[in-house]
Amino acid sequence: MPALASHRKPRTRVRTTTPAVGLTTAALASVTLLSAQSATAAPAPKPSIEDVQKKVDDLYRQAGTATQQYNRAKEASATQRAKADALLEDVAKRADKLNDARRTLGAYAAAQYRTGSIAPSATFFLADDPQAYFDQSRLMSRMTGQQQKAVTDFRTQQAKASRKRAEAVRSLETLTSAQTTLRTSKQNVQKKLGEARAMLSKLTAEEKARLAALERKKEAEAERKAQELARQQAAARAEADRKAAEAAKGAESGSGTGTGTGTGSGSSATTKAEKALAFAAAQIGKPYAWGATGPSSYDCSGLTQAAWKAAGVGLPRTTWDQVKTGTRIATADLQPGDLVFFYDDISHVGIYKGDGMMIHAPKPGANVREESIYYMPIHGSVRPS
Repeated sequence: MPALASHRKPRTRVRTTTPAVGLTTAALASVTLLSAQSATAAPAPKPSIEDVQKKVDDLYRQAGTATQQYNRAKEASATQRAKADALLEDVAKRADKLNDARRTLGAYAAAQYRTGSIAPSATFFLADDPQAYFDQSRLMSRMTGQQQKAVTDFRTQQAKASRKRAEAVRSLETLTSAQTTLRTSKQNVQKKLGEARAMLSKLTAEEKARLAALERKKEAEAERKAQELARQQAAARAEADRKAAEAAKGAESGSGTGTGTGTGSGSSATTKAEKALAFAAAQIGKPYAWGATGPSSYDCSGLTQAAWKAAGVGLPRTTWDQVKTGTRIATADLQPGDLVFFYDDISHVGIYKGDGMMIHAPKPGANVREESIYYMPIHGSVRPS
């Protein structure tokens, strides 16, 4: 019997290739190459000394701003604490008055409980004599009026005590907020100063020397500008003196009946400015400390506040408030004792000494000293009064 033909298709052999292995090998090689390139890549360029100087100066300026925020928050916290204490004391006094009113009501209630309530006709018949009844009736009438007053007083004291308690609660909440702001401001100051110190600590001895050279160059330029201002102010004073002399000469050749009734207010202002400046000069050499108002250390606005206080003039605590006190003065018209403010955010202040120089508490790590007013960008000037 012939064999039947097979209908099964012949098995097709599948050729196995390894392109995936090749791709994987290529990818690994690429990664290795990139890793090697990354490892041998040049580090990020180190900032120049000029950039470091600008950054450090900016950090100190930011610390100055944060210091003024701290000063404002500290003052607000102290004010709010005094207000809260006064309110709590008032609440305690009103609580005593409320308790007095409550005791008075209690006494009336106890008296009513003991005597009970008897009809007037029964009281008339039970009285020893008619006159005694009428005397007792008038007394009870007066007692009823006193009771009504006691009730009114109690309600009044209760309402006042409630209002004061609510006010005291709000005041304490405000105090908590002020204290939170105070802590935040303190942390901001410490953060900025820490960043500045960290940046300076990374400098080599050579870099520190170059930074010091840049600082000397900056100071020399500021002093040059101060000397130019001094020359301009001297010329202006000479011109003013010349005109005054001419005016006096003209007056002498006239009727000669001048009254001489000057008020002396200018002289008084000059004396105060001299006292303020003398105080500031006596603080030279004392260290800067943020938030300090003396006597052993100062921040910038603490020094100017203390100086003018010595002259009998009260100034606010912060630069932002001090700049609003007194008369605005152009730089060319500055006189000793005037306050000079710096930066767009008005975060620094010094007291003008004359000839383009000031006395100020500069920054952490420095002492109170004389310096050109052109060492920092000037915002404006004020003459306290």
